[in-house]
Amino acid sequence: MTTDLTHQPAHVQLQALDRREISSRELLDLHLAQIDASQINAVVTRDDSTARAVAHAADERRARNESTGILDGLPLTIKDSFETAGLRTTSGAEDLADHVPAHDADAVARLRHQGAVIMGKTNTPAYCQDLHTDNVLFGPTLNPHDPKRTTGGSSGGPAAAVAARLTPADLGSDLAGSLRLPAHYCGVYGLRPTQGLIPARGHVPRPPGWITSSDMVTPGPLARHPRDLDLLLAALTTPSPDENNPWSVTLPTAQRPISQLRVAVWADDASCPVDRNTADALATVERTLTSVGASVRHTTGPVGFADSLRLFEQLLYATTTAATDDDAGAAELAAARDLHTDDASPRAAFLRHRTQTHRVWLRANEERLRLRQTWHRFFADAQHDVLITPAAPTAAIPAGSRSLMVDGVERSFFDQTCWANLTSHVGLPSLVMPAARSADGLPIGVQLVGPSYSERSLLVMAEHLAPLLGGTAGGVIGSWSG
Repeated sequence: MTTDLTHQPAHVQLQALDRREISSRELLDLHLAQIDASQINAVVTRDDSTARAVAHAADERRARNESTGILDGLPLTIKDSFETAGLRTTSGAEDLADHVPAHDADAVARLRHQGAVIMGKTNTPAYCQDLHTDNVLFGPTLNPHDPKRTTGGSSGGPAAAVAARLTPADLGSDLAGSLRLPAHYCGVYGLRPTQGLIPARGHVPRPPGWITSSDMVTPGPLARHPRDLDLLLAALTTPSPDENNPWSVTLPTAQRPISQLRVAVWADDASCPVDRNTADALATVERTLTSVGASVRHTTGPVGFADSLRLFEQLLYATTTAATDDDAGAAELAAARDLHTDDASPRAAFLRHRTQTHRVWLRANEERLRLRQTWHRFFADAQHDVLITPAAPTAAIPAGSRSLMVDGVERSFFDQTCWANLTSHVGLPSLVMPAARSADGLPIGVQLVGPSYSERSLLVMAEHLAPLLGGTAGGVIGSWSG
């Protein structure tokens, strides 16, 4: 076999394993060689000897026709925010530089139970708290399409590794668009599943060993083909034996072909305008769907953009990591008490939300549940199968930049994730897929949103839509691949 197999999507690599065209050990070594040759700094921790032993065990199982699961023998990488037993987990933070967990995060355990070979950890900003993937431990991860552009964050290492074909797929996480933004910037597929579908225990932050996590963080897969996301979704929704769960999940399959879909397009909003390249990409997707018979109509959205974002920020700040630090929490509470009542600055809003009372949070949570009902009515009563939005206002911004320019107008740095965060607090499945290229040749994605538990419908739609847009798989197409 040649290294060309590493350029194939995960489901093709699994077929090659099943047909005995290559062994798991050989497939692993091909990927490790790709990682060795890479210059993008996406994979930051490895244990090649353990990975080879796991791959060898998979080969022996396959020889005995005793395959463990749907991913048996497939090499994968894991975002460094997920605890991995026996393999360093830092979440990009200096104080966790030597942290080697004794137990897997639940999502990692599920992948292992289905036979995945964990070959390394991928880079993330410290404690997943930036929209650039850079930290003092490992340095920056470079965008495979252009090293002068950001990968996004916090799942920038996973997205870059998938795009550069260092791994067929990766396990990322999404709290505030931190899986979907890197998927968009790196030109791969990224799925934020329905909230609660995949457990987040073992994701850092929270601190190592904590059982709880943020009530909005969601593990999710990244890959170069929608079918690969479906494979990982099946693995990630199958409990491992240690969970001792008496249930299983059967997600609905797609109910309509693409020609019969009822599609709403929310193409722009004054609260978060998009640039011309992004608008053109949305228009191309709309024309393509119309050309194959889908019913497409424009919408200004089922919810108010600004009000939804305000609620998201309130809930986000209430659940971030400082809540676990008594000293930091006390300092923030003291600072909040000194605020003037008319202070409307971002810093003041941050402090108020971080120190809000339980009573205030309960009311915000009630508002969230009512917002979720509004989304439900949008899909059920208004008879929409899917909503398409921009993934972000622009293609990948310059690496390290702390500003966002939209057609020459400076916007808030955090506007990068506003479109993603329409669904982050209400927990709807959201899929980013590559759709076009900017004038500079950078990937531009779109976001597909559906009702709860409609992941498979979104994935089928993406698989049918991709070839109509001129591509079938995400990844590096340009000349610079690192």
